[in-house]
Amino acid sequence: MHKSSLQYVRCVKCGHKLELESFESDNEVTEGLLSCVKCDGVYPIISSIPFLIEDLSLFFSIRAKLGGHLLLTVKNSRIKSLIRKSLQGIKKIGDDVTDLEKNWVAIYLKSKPSSFQIKVKHVIEQLPQSDFFLEHGCSIGAMSEVAAKYHGKVFGIDKSFFALLEAKKRKIKDADFFLADSLSRPFGTIKFDVVMALNVLELIEPIKLLKIIKLQTKRFVILSDPYDYERGKSSVKVRLDEKSLRSKLQQIGFKVVGNTCKPSFISWKLEVNPRLELHYKVDLILAIVSDK
Repeated sequence: MHKSSLQYVRCVKCGHKLELESFESDNEVTEGLLSCVKCDGVYPIISSIPFLIEDLSLFFSIRAKLGGHLLLTVKNSRIKSLIRKSLQGIKKIGDDVTDLEKNWVAIYLKSKPSSFQIKVKHVIEQLPQSDFFLEHGCSIGAMSEVAAKYHGKVFGIDKSFFALLEAKKRKIKDADFFLADSLSRPFGTIKFDVVMALNVLELIEPIKLLKIIKLQTKRFVILSDPYDYERGKSSVKVRLDEKSLRSKLQQIGFKVVGNTCKPSFISWKLEVNPRLELHYKVDLILAIVSDK
């Protein structure tokens, strides 16, 4: 984490500012602890990635293998103790998604840029230059890297540690990445000029996410999804399709603009292995805040 990012992050338990204790740093903090100035919130920084997670035990309940990996990775004894305590506090262990999250990173890395990425890149390029850009579900940071070329400071959040490691490897100037739940508001009440969420509506409860994005957005929102709700069948209760998504955006104070007013079917190919490709048709939306 860049030390300059400290002024923006907030406690996901109570929303107050955080204090930084750095144990290892170079150009940025590679190991440290973020502590809330008001409540008992404590958040580790591991491999330069802040874990802005309210309940680490719950997080590790489906990532126990990741917890073990982190215990071997970190050097600081206090962070080790925090991880160990969180693992011991797991109440119910679910299916471990550690390897699944690593596999998706490998898929994203070996898949060639498709029409979808090219189209999103074009949308980002055409927006007025902004100072502050947020991407929900940033994954390996490919689109965050594009945003950083045309806009100011860029923040990316995701719940996959291994994806964020790849994002950090890009060493994007004026960009920083955080492990956090998109619904937890790790930046408090701070507003961004542009908020982007690509292909996450089947992984994060859509209406809840849209309400969070509305609170975070000053000007523009970029959304996309293939509406493959089987991918996140255990994550989403209320499903939005191409029509209801646009209706909900209008209802909460956005105006869909340009040729994204109509549903689109943009090709997004993912190379799973030499014998299997996923070929999605993605709907892309650009909207602007309309209720000022």
